[in-house]
Amino acid sequence: MSVTNTAVTPQVSGPVPAGPCGDDDCGIRDVLDRLGDRWTVLVLVELSKGTRRFRELERAIPGISQRMLTVTTKRLCRDGLVERTVYPTIPPQTEYRLTPMGESLATMVSALADWSRDHKDAITAARGRWDERQM
Repeated sequence: MSVTNTAVTPQVSGPVPAGPCGDDDCGIRDVLDRLGDRWTVLVLVELSKGTRRFRELERAIPGISQRMLTVTTKRLCRDGLVERTVYPTIPPQTEYRLTPMGESLATMVSALADWSRDHKDAITAARGRWDERQM
């Protein structure tokens, strides 16, 4: 509000509009928190290609550290999206695969990844135009 603007904004009367899920908590914030994590989407896309061992995942996702891959896979397992199997070998062999729920999410995430790839150049160009106008 500007210094000269002293008008009082009227309060909205009536019921408060419902959020994206209506009146209930549909869990969208939890899902968005998980998907907003930088590494989750990349792990889901990689596991959508099939079962992977830990080191295979690590090699397939450039820039991810061992610690972040461990944290990410644990979170995905906790959410029921990924299943972890440890084989009693020396050293232990660990495999990860999507659960049916994880597969259904990975389908949508893969579509988002495809969309991002298809529109990357257009987004870069739009950002360039925006930046030029803002200078």
